[in-house]
Amino acid sequence: MRIDILTIFPEMFEGPLTCSLLAKAREKKILDINCSDIRSFTKDKHNTVDDRPFGGGPGMVMKPEPIYSALKSLGVKKKNSLYKKPLKKPYVIYMSPQGQKLDTQKVKKLSKYEHLVLLCGHYEGIDERVMSWVDEEISIGDYVLTGGEIPAMVLIDSVARMLPDVVQDKSSVEQDSFYDGILDYPHYTRPAKFKNMKVPDVLLSGNHAEIEKWRKQQSYERTKIRRPDLLKK
Repeated sequence: MRIDILTIFPEMFEGPLTCSLLAKAREKKILDINCSDIRSFTKDKHNTVDDRPFGGGPGMVMKPEPIYSALKSLGVKKKNSLYKKPLKKPYVIYMSPQGQKLDTQKVKKLSKYEHLVLLCGHYEGIDERVMSWVDEEISIGDYVLTGGEIPAMVLIDSVARMLPDVVQDKSSVEQDSFYDGILDYPHYTRPAKFKNMKVPDVLLSGNHAEIEKWRKQQSYERTKIRRPDLLKK
């Protein structure tokens, strides 16, 4: 999978994209991640990417010209409601608090694309006319951050885990919280006794059928208590 990030702060991605599983996925050529500075697509000597909003009001708005030029450099075409975009074409996502909330089902869908383009906004957002080249707006929660860079990192990390061979044990991903719509079960490791707290006997029994039954029940009970909204779905 190829992921292109359009941002005015490319240096923010240097740490998260060079550590842990993301670094290994890039080394294995499973992930090809590129960061482009939107400022490099400006044409004035000050590399201006923002301006005051028409109609007045607080803050600044990201200008359409450099964003359009950045998208055009990646082969992005104008959105057409009559055209169903193939999975191999660039799929443009604007990281926005006004977008659909990122969840496991959306992550699974995005992991099928061969090329994602993540547009990171700032200030009051981007000029609305740029949305003609955006396929989807995605939010990571009902709150506002200083920019779209951290949400983009969250999306990249969650999508990467769904790709074959990124996580060595595929069943580890399939048993995660939300994968099947409910929360994960409790986990324990050695020692069997810690601060007078013991590991549940069933996990030490060696009876795999009973262990599986216990884990499913724990997942259900945990979801019922912590996230009953998931059970309604």
